[in-house]
Amino acid sequence: MPYQLVFTDNYMRRAERFIRRHPELRNQYAKTLALLELNPHHPSLRLHALAGPLSGMHSVSINLSYRITLELLIQDQQIIPINVGDHDTVY
Repeated sequence: MPYQLVFTDNYMRRAERFIRRHPELRNQYAKTLALLELNPHHPSLRLHALAGPLSGMHSVSINLSYRITLELLIQDQQIIPINVGDHDTVY
């Protein structure tokens, strides 16, 4: 069963800013979101739980340098992206 991505207004602003700054990543970003919706546990996403102040959240990789942090609500089949950017930005 596919998951549903739920985009908040705050995330959409961050995503638009990210794409403006990195237009070369538009296709990789879109592919990451599509794969996340189909199978968040796909190995290429490198899904992992976060610790410390971001405990309870997860992260997936767009590429080796850029990540998307998210809330993964398994019970409701919903994924809520929180932030997108390089490692220092999202953590």
